[in-house]
Amino acid sequence: MKSFIVLALFVAAAVAAPAAPLSPDAAAEIVEFDNDNIGVGGYRYRVRTSNGILSEEDGQLVDVGSEDEGISVRGQFSYVGPDGVNYLVEYVADKNGFRPVGKHLPQNA
Repeated sequence: MKSFIVLALFVAAAVAAPAAPLSPDAAAEIVEFDNDNIGVGGYRYRVRTSNGILSEEDGQLVDVGSEDEGISVRGQFSYVGPDGVNYLVEYVADKNGFRPVGKHLPQNA
């Protein structure tokens, strides 16, 4: 019985502990949203948030009707890092894989 009471006190203390403060990013809101996608053919979107994140992407079907049919995507995203620097990543994703490029990313030799 004593073990149960001690366990109950620990549970009550854990529940009553104050929650960790939320990061400023947790309160970010979408301030711009543009989406062009009817479900056929290509698509395009752009999203910008109140904390400085921007994401843009274009995609289209390639090699339609062949065994290699797939989607080819070009896009970019940027964000402000914890160090206050604005980071930009541009990328292509297609049958050759995902290929990101950014000044802060390692370069292939």
